[in-house]
Amino acid sequence: MGFMRSSEAIAIEALSLPVDERAALVLRLAESLDEDHDADAEDAWAAEVAARIEAVRAGTAETITTGEARARARLSAPRD
Repeated sequence: MGFMRSSEAIAIEALSLPVDERAALVLRLAESLDEDHDADAEDAWAAEVAARIEAVRAGTAETITTGEARARARLSAPRD
């Protein structure tokens, strides 16, 4: 019987990858959840991810800290 790693161990390893490899992994995982695969949408997202990675590398992307992202997410979350 093979050795099965936990999702947490896999996540820790994945987080150590370079940003472009993490982006590709995210797309691959998202595709695995999509039962109605749309190749055109996949190509569009791949192009968008590549453009965003290039903008970060070129220093032209507007970035925010993790704390800022969480604060924005809390502000935009629906209230009951």
